[in-house]
Amino acid sequence: MSLALAPALDFSVELGAELPCRKFDPDLWFSDAPAELELAKSLCGECPLKAECLSGALEREEPWGVWGGEIFERGAVVARKRPRGRPRKDDLAREAALVAETEARVAAVTARESVRLAA
Repeated sequence: MSLALAPALDFSVELGAELPCRKFDPDLWFSDAPAELELAKSLCGECPLKAECLSGALEREEPWGVWGGEIFERGAVVARKRPRGRPRKDDLAREAALVAETEARVAAVTARESVRLAA
């Protein structure tokens, strides 16, 4: 589903607000380079629509890109995008820790959105 077909939500942010994904090169959020995706994630940090962006991407199962400060790959949130090639052994342990941290953050955002929608 494209963003044009996504349901309109009532956001309390002005239309003229300088959102990072509108202010910087949009290709940054869909890059193949892991370093560029990490930069896009960091730019999402102070975005006023971060939680709504992430929950919408989770609902739509976005196939790739950075949404709400998280990297999506094949419709799921991943801790980080791996560069091409075989990973180092020490990277595998770090990856497991990042996956656990990412799952906890996604669960927290989902819980907050559920509470907000129930209110």
